[in-house]
Amino acid sequence: MITSTSSSQVKHIVNLQKKSKLRKEEKQFVVEGIKMVSEAPKDRLVKVYVSETFKADNEEFLKKMDYEALGKDILEAVSDNVFIRMSDTQTPQGIMAVVKMSEITIEDLFGRDMHINSNTIQPLLLILENLQDPGNLGTIIRMAEGAGVTGVIMSCNTVDIYNPKTIRSTMGSLYRVPVIYVDDICEAVEECKQKGIRVYAAHLKGTDNYNVKDYTQPTAFMIGNEGNGLTDKLTDKADELVRIPMQGKVESLNAAIACTILTYEAVRQRL
Repeated sequence: MITSTSSSQVKHIVNLQKKSKLRKEEKQFVVEGIKMVSEAPKDRLVKVYVSETFKADNEEFLKKMDYEALGKDILEAVSDNVFIRMSDTQTPQGIMAVVKMSEITIEDLFGRDMHINSNTIQPLLLILENLQDPGNLGTIIRMAEGAGVTGVIMSCNTVDIYNPKTIRSTMGSLYRVPVIYVDDICEAVEECKQKGIRVYAAHLKGTDNYNVKDYTQPTAFMIGNEGNGLTDKLTDKADELVRIPMQGKVESLNAAIACTILTYEAVRQRL
């Protein structure tokens, strides 16, 4: 059992929680809580940490998870005060894990179909540029799973999806929605178009309402920064600009809300 906060493992977990650069270098991230740990793909688990109290109170749960089958050193107990030091939450549940990031390429996204009611549906992608709010991004990923989105492409300056707050907001969907960061988001859009995917930009200059377009074919929606929207450079890459009609003095919606409206219209048309 680890009983000291000066332990190299403890320091490593704290740094993984805080430093995006370290997460990218090691291609690993930290998840907390029973739901996030139990839903983590077993083949991507690196280490599971439990507090002394959690281990004593949840013997049946730990036995059911059978972490020892993954390796004798994968499960590590720590004293309660040390676990609190490792945790990023105010009220830790007593269990956390280090998980490997999924490794996919943009080419992987083009070949993905979603399946609804046993029917194979065309690709449905989200392209996110420079989103900055961790909770916003997490909400989008959670929504994406519910809508059957086949992939999410993000600009390199979008907030880190493996930020602890973002991870919690995904409620486990991060494990199941294919996500990828790209160095050149404009180039990624061009690749989408070359693969026959029609790209729509949610934009105030859209001439048509979003719900008059046909999204039954391969479709991608572009959503921009919470405050500034899409850059002109990326907007110019879109096949069409669409708008979500507004009442009152509201000019735009929250990015996650806009994503949801557009995506579920595509789902509605495809069902």
